[in-house]
Amino acid sequence: MRTVLNSHSKVTVLRSDLYAVIEQGFLDIPGNLVQKAFRSPEEPQNDIELKCLNDLVSLLTPSTDIWVLLNCVSSNLHAFVIQPSRNKQEFRELASDFQLRWNFLLRTISKAMTPNDTDSFG
Repeated sequence: MRTVLNSHSKVTVLRSDLYAVIEQGFLDIPGNLVQKAFRSPEEPQNDIELKCLNDLVSLLTPSTDIWVLLNCVSSNLHAFVIQPSRNKQEFRELASDFQLRWNFLLRTISKAMTPNDTDSFG
């Protein structure tokens, strides 16, 4: 990741590819939740993983240190998974749900970018 972040052209291409995949509707998610979240930034987001993705993409610049991205993920996990948990069982459920949905979102983005020969996927 540091190699990508140290290259202005790679970061620019990655951001462009991410937005293209989202805006062109390649993500096959019921209700097009990702498109709605990115096209209407003033609307509140109900889905934690979309908020996290928005936060990460907004921080993704050639000058971003990897620690900034990790802190962003950590802050979001604390706000949306750890802090709302009232007990150990609820924490496990929230963490499991977040991990499942986050992995699904990232896998969906990867699947959309790969067959469309986006430059950031080499």
